[in-house]
Amino acid sequence: MKFYYFHLMPYIMDHDEPSSWVTLSNRHYDPETGRGLYHEYLDQLEYAEKLGWDGICVNEHHQNCYGTMPSPNVMAAMLVRRTHRAKIAVLGNGLPLRENPLRIAEEIAMLDVVSGGRIISGFVRGIGPEYFSLAVNPTHSRERFYEAAELILRAWTEEGPFPFDGKFYRYPYVNPWPRPIQKPHPPVWCPSQGSTETVEWAAKRRFPYLMVFTPIKRIAQIYSEYREACERYGYTASRYQLTVNLPIVVAENDAKAERIARENALWVYNVGLRMSTPFYQPPGYTTEPSLRRVLENRPKLPTELTFEDLEEGGYIICGSPATVRDKLKVFSEELRAGIVCSGMNGGTHEKTLEMMQLFAEEVMPHFREDAAVDETAGVGR
Repeated sequence: MKFYYFHLMPYIMDHDEPSSWVTLSNRHYDPETGRGLYHEYLDQLEYAEKLGWDGICVNEHHQNCYGTMPSPNVMAAMLVRRTHRAKIAVLGNGLPLRENPLRIAEEIAMLDVVSGGRIISGFVRGIGPEYFSLAVNPTHSRERFYEAAELILRAWTEEGPFPFDGKFYRYPYVNPWPRPIQKPHPPVWCPSQGSTETVEWAAKRRFPYLMVFTPIKRIAQIYSEYREACERYGYTASRYQLTVNLPIVVAENDAKAERIARENALWVYNVGLRMSTPFYQPPGYTTEPSLRRVLENRPKLPTELTFEDLEEGGYIICGSPATVRDKLKVFSEELRAGIVCSGMNGGTHEKTLEMMQLFAEEVMPHFREDAAVDETAGVGR
């Protein structure tokens, strides 16, 4: 397995407001506190490379305390010069949220050149509340996503200048400087929670599929659908096309790990992902087939989850190094996932660094028999 260190960069706080997204007033944000948090979070990502993580991950969210990275490309730029080996996965740029997706092609190319070809580009639609934050019509979300992705991929792979005349984006000259180092283009990953359309779209293009904060039964179902789609397109999915993102808490023993997890892991679900009901599924954001599937098997909302739900459902992995290894084997051997993206929270910056070191020394080496394999080889062509 490959291991990527993932960060939300949250502004952890408790509040009684109905939503942590869109309407939570920014009067609660203290810039000096935020300054300290950004430096701690960047230190953690840089430390992950030193400890042997294969990659580090940043992502995009807007107007919330859950994740304070409205521009993942800015964060990636900070990391490019402070790291030297690890891949930097931008998971991802919200394509339909941008009025000028050609800027994404340019910025990712810049990062790829400066990093020496270490960038992974996540293509995402952005979750429901982003459309309220940025005043983008959710009904056009999927069409804008497909069109923006086509534009970016062509900008990376075709010699310019050439015109692009789409429904939402029109350019008389597409001719970006610089061009990315990686050929045919930087690897593209598709973080998602299992929509039928995204599974099909990613499988057709051989783009790795990343399940985010999802119960393990649902992950198994979507992985199966993705593999079946790959077979329909005439190839067998590599294990490195199957990626999972989930928090991991590891400590000297199970009891200590559970205590740390109870104190810290629930915040992401019960507070960080708390939002007003309309924000979850804006009208038109989800297609009828995908919405029907959600309604037929509605999972608990994040605010409804207990710690027992997180553990039993496989939303998180928690325990001693031995326990964490056993739980990870479910993903590596039963689900045959090749990449694990995980964030860690020990309660303080120092405790988080200690947890990262324990994981790197006592867990990761047990899954390294294929460490020389390049997970991007042949993907995305």
